[in-house]
Amino acid sequence: MSTQEVKRKLAAILSADVKGYSRLMGEDEEWTVRTLSAYREIMRSLIQQHRGRIVDAPGDNVLAEFGSVVDAVQCAVEIQQVLRAKNAVLPENRRMEFRIGINLGDVIEEGEQIYGDGVNIAARLEGLAEAGGICISESAYQQIENKLPLRYDYLGEHEVKNIAKPVRVYRARIEPEAVPPQLREEKKPVGKRLSKAALGIIAVIVVAGAVIFYQFVFRPAPSKTEVASKEKMAFPLPEKPSIAVLPFTNMSGDSKEEYFSDGLTEQIISSLSKSKRLFVIARNSTFVYKGKPVKIQKVAEDLGVRYVLEGSVQKSGDKVRITAQLIDAITGRHVWSEHYDRKLKDIFALQDEITIKIMEGMSVELRGEQARHWVGWKTDNLKAYEKSWQGIDFSRRGTKQDNDTARQLFEEAIALDPKYVWPYVHLGWTHFWDARFGWSESPAKSLQRAFQLAQKAVAMEESIDLGHSLLASIYLVMREHDKAIAEGERAVALNPNGAPGYIVLAGIVGCAGRWEESASYAKQSMRLDPFHDPVHYWILGRAYFMMGQYDEAILILKKAVQISPAFLPAHIFLAACYSSQGHDGEAAAEAKEVLRINPKFSVESYAKTLPYKNKADVEREVAALRKAGLK
Repeated sequence: MSTQEVKRKLAAILSADVKGYSRLMGEDEEWTVRTLSAYREIMRSLIQQHRGRIVDAPGDNVLAEFGSVVDAVQCAVEIQQVLRAKNAVLPENRRMEFRIGINLGDVIEEGEQIYGDGVNIAARLEGLAEAGGICISESAYQQIENKLPLRYDYLGEHEVKNIAKPVRVYRARIEPEAVPPQLREEKKPVGKRLSKAALGIIAVIVVAGAVIFYQFVFRPAPSKTEVASKEKMAFPLPEKPSIAVLPFTNMSGDSKEEYFSDGLTEQIISSLSKSKRLFVIARNSTFVYKGKPVKIQKVAEDLGVRYVLEGSVQKSGDKVRITAQLIDAITGRHVWSEHYDRKLKDIFALQDEITIKIMEGMSVELRGEQARHWVGWKTDNLKAYEKSWQGIDFSRRGTKQDNDTARQLFEEAIALDPKYVWPYVHLGWTHFWDARFGWSESPAKSLQRAFQLAQKAVAMEESIDLGHSLLASIYLVMREHDKAIAEGERAVALNPNGAPGYIVLAGIVGCAGRWEESASYAKQSMRLDPFHDPVHYWILGRAYFMMGQYDEAILILKKAVQISPAFLPAHIFLAACYSSQGHDGEAAAEAKEVLRINPKFSVESYAKTLPYKNKADVEREVAALRKAGLK
């Protein structure tokens, strides 16, 4: 091909291959080839639907190109969701799981083929992805960061074969639908004759339904599972009985019902957390496994716990079916398993029944004080319950629009049942975030409204820890440090396993000048919530900075930046740490990053937002930032 004939273009490249393909071929060559052919046909159809085209498909690989990164990522997510549903009915050792890599890059086009680093990087990203997962390059990430309802984990820079510079890699978190659109029954009248395709779809649904029904209802739980190793655990095993509650699987066939299965999971976690005799992993860390085919052994080792609870929820009309099993990961023994068929109106009693069974399985006595804490937190109005959990789902997405939607849902829940305490608490948080993030026209009025709602919630039910954490956060903004500490301490006393309560308290005691306590509470929160978010690292890093432990602070703050490269508070303290050490080059680089993220950053304006009790703490941070070159 001559130089004049070279045709270049920018394209979104999707590269996929099968994890463990050689093993599958070695165990059953004929079955593997048939399954690969069927899965490829699904992928081909989805790629066409998302305006892409398959370029090549050698061996177990699929190479496709798209004109848009959004189309490529949406297609990849749907591929993984559809294949996950099909794999779910297969034995674990026969599941065919694809890894997908996506890159936006320049490619050379020759006829129907494409070549170049743009393609090579996508192939290398594929190799970094988990089975059933998706990895994307930074160039692709920049195109979709705020355009798709997905979350991403920054995996750092990776040296990859035949690529000169390291590649910055992100993992797309897939929020799976319970049953992909391709496998759902259409609610249309059935004619006298059905096409072969329709019969095929019905056959798939019937077979899958039968397998799932058997797996979750009639088949006795196996007596053993693969055991976890105490030596391989990421954290020392607590002396108390320790448990991780995995997200209950939504078997309802409608992704809009996710809030219900998630809500049940969180209610069980919340109830268990109230016991001082237990060690309970936070919701944020167990939901990392949502939709993933993980092993109980790995969950226990990742989180440092002995017991793991898993289950499923199927909601249909006014009925609900719930299955659950408690596993001792150290022995591999199934301690307890049960399935329930109940009326939907009995959901609250059922939640309590499951929680009590779990505690009995771990030989933990439920005492009267804890049982009392459950009273008054519930509602007889199922619509109010549903509105509240839908609101919680929106409130966690972290945008102004979602916060507004959540507020409306909480208000509707209160209108349906004015005695239901949870919506008041969460409604208060929406107003608090409006004030803190500048989303409202009057932050002062938003903060006042949050304060009123928090007071009302704790007046209705004094034992609701999240209400006390809200009050604590408001008092801190108001610079009433003693009141903030009192409320923060009350929250963790009410919920000794409440990771959010500990991190709120860590931030408050630090701002009051008690930095060693701040670090201690932050570490406690991080142990309860091992898959930390950037805020945890920032609060711990800030405490280390104030204690003069700059190396420790830098190590921790860099972890925050790995998770979220644009997390401004971490870059601010990295600049302060480096300048305090006299590392002027690194300090200047972090100061530049601060201004890149927020070109309007001003040390003077920033200093006014610092809720520190001691003037010396403000002056120390400001001096370090000015030395780093910030003005």
